[in-house]
Amino acid sequence: MIIQQLIPLPLSICLVQFNDNSTTHPPLPLSICLVQFNDKAMKAACFQNLVQANVRNKRFLKDAVRNISAKGITNYKGGFELAFEQLSSLNVTQGRALCNKIIMLFTDGGEERAQEIFQKYNADKKVRIFTFSVGQHNYDKGPIQWMACTNKGYYYEIPSIGAIRINTQEYLDVLGRPMVKANNKAKQVQWTNVYQDALELGLVITGTLPVFNKTNTKADKERGLQRPQNQLILGVMAIDVSLDDIKRLTPRFTFGPNGYYFAIDPNGYVLLHPNLCPKNPKFQEPVTLDFLDAELEDEIKVEIRTNMIRGETGHRTVHTLVKSQDERYIDRSERSYTYAPVKGTDYSLALVLPVYSLHYIHTTIGDTITQAKFSESLQEDKFEEYGYTLIAPREYCKDLKPSKNNTEFLMDFNEYIDRKTPNNPLCNVDLVNRLLLDAGITSDLVKQWRDQMPNGVLARFVATDGGITRIYPKSAGLDWTEDPETYESSFYKRSLDNDIYIFTPTPYQEDTNMTEDSVLVSRAVNLDIDGVRLKPAVVGVKLDINTWMTNFINATLKMNCKDEICGCQRNDEHVDCVILDDGGFLVMANRDEYIGQIGQFFGMIDPILMVNLVNMSLFTLNKTYDYQSVCDPKRESKGSAAGLRSVYVPTIADILNVGWLASAAAW
Repeated sequence: MIIQQLIPLPLSICLVQFNDNSTTHPPLPLSICLVQFNDKAMKAACFQNLVQANVRNKRFLKDAVRNISAKGITNYKGGFELAFEQLSSLNVTQGRALCNKIIMLFTDGGEERAQEIFQKYNADKKVRIFTFSVGQHNYDKGPIQWMACTNKGYYYEIPSIGAIRINTQEYLDVLGRPMVKANNKAKQVQWTNVYQDALELGLVITGTLPVFNKTNTKADKERGLQRPQNQLILGVMAIDVSLDDIKRLTPRFTFGPNGYYFAIDPNGYVLLHPNLCPKNPKFQEPVTLDFLDAELEDEIKVEIRTNMIRGETGHRTVHTLVKSQDERYIDRSERSYTYAPVKGTDYSLALVLPVYSLHYIHTTIGDTITQAKFSESLQEDKFEEYGYTLIAPREYCKDLKPSKNNTEFLMDFNEYIDRKTPNNPLCNVDLVNRLLLDAGITSDLVKQWRDQMPNGVLARFVATDGGITRIYPKSAGLDWTEDPETYESSFYKRSLDNDIYIFTPTPYQEDTNMTEDSVLVSRAVNLDIDGVRLKPAVVGVKLDINTWMTNFINATLKMNCKDEICGCQRNDEHVDCVILDDGGFLVMANRDEYIGQIGQFFGMIDPILMVNLVNMSLFTLNKTYDYQSVCDPKRESKGSAAGLRSVYVPTIADILNVGWLASAAAW
């Protein structure tokens, strides 16, 4: 019984030592399988073949180890035969000729040697056998010693818990000898998965290089031996690289708001991706987000992922689904994927651009007079004339620190430009000039708005790629809640991807039960220059819901009507009239009770009607899942006071809430 309790411990430690990557070049996923046997051999977990040694699979195998029980008579032949068949299966042999293939045996002893199995499957000794005698017993250790020595492995004893840690690591010395013999050919930098740095550097990767011990002992030197007798890996040298440092090297603001880059490792995990943002900063395991989980999967993206893992160079144009910045909408858009391997590493890098971002505006403002003219409209005392102005908090100059307080940052920016000029060597001249150009163009646009303020329009606004957002009149800008960084603004990015008017109600806040009686309506500005299409800005209005609703009701009423239904009258007993945006969120309704729920997903307001709209194909359901989140533990029921309906019979609202919303469904 003591031995049965002891065996799972070294097995679990060995599983921890395995990771996603092997030490071959090019790197290939490390695969593992767990086999248990007594009189009959079987797989210890639900996997049918070898699986990648990632966090999820190792967790399954650890659980399987804990459930192993001792019974029957040991049958080494059956166990080794199943293990060799797994190693020789198709998914292992293809492309893995350089991988170390090993079988590790943990046992309390046995009498047979399974010699005929080794002759049949391992005559060339390409599979190393490591055997571990676990616990204190009276069995003959000779057979399992012979298995290890005959098959280029090693034999270890684990008599007690205290010996587990040491004796389950020594096999690494044996596996490392071929690498030491290869010397410089084997010294290739290996990169880890992305993980959270313990010193609060954020997400980092670590590059490692082996250090070999090839020295002679004193006795060897006395005997005149010249060749080094030690052939051990002494340790590794490592360096951490912050992902933020890598991002700072990329020209992000030339890609456009919907353009981005990403990199993946040989396992398909993303190294750099705008959707790589783990929700739990204290999560101890590596961040393993697959490219196909970071984006909405389709067949072409599967092909792109495969080609990138193979280190190929290529280009594909894809019509794909894109989740909005606020994760409330899904749009269909066209993206261009260009990818190539990163020289000297095992990573592959890709650049993703929409069609309208294949070219960008390069601004040159040579004379200081024009620069001063454009920057004048950014002064706070000019807001009444040019509208309330926001600038994106970017690193325009190295000694100008961005601030989330826009008023403070705008004052600092204006003071800096007046004092040091935009051409200061510490400044990113392209960023500064583009900001000033957009400031000049948008100030001229505001001049045309002054005499045009139709009834029901609370504000007019314009936002640009260069980082300018102007809201007219100034009073409307004081209540502006959208992100001043246009590259992070959901309505801005959606407007670029859609050649239609985008309606954006203020998101419903359940805890406050309050909502703004307004909605943003925006559309991208299209420019065609020498056959090149650009979308450098978005313009729009902020509408008053009550005025718009009155106009809508008046437009639907039938004159001289004597029927029960004569249009969308306010608080009509027979007719509910609602306007939903393309995400299924409530924009307008003829019932006062709905006004406070504007911005709420309509499936939460009237789930039956929402289901009917889906069934009529007016909306399409797209389920997405957040693979980077950590689920909260399920709450235990604190009583049975609720009736049978709440316990056993879920309503349609429950189904919608759990199935569509809690799993991050997007319409």
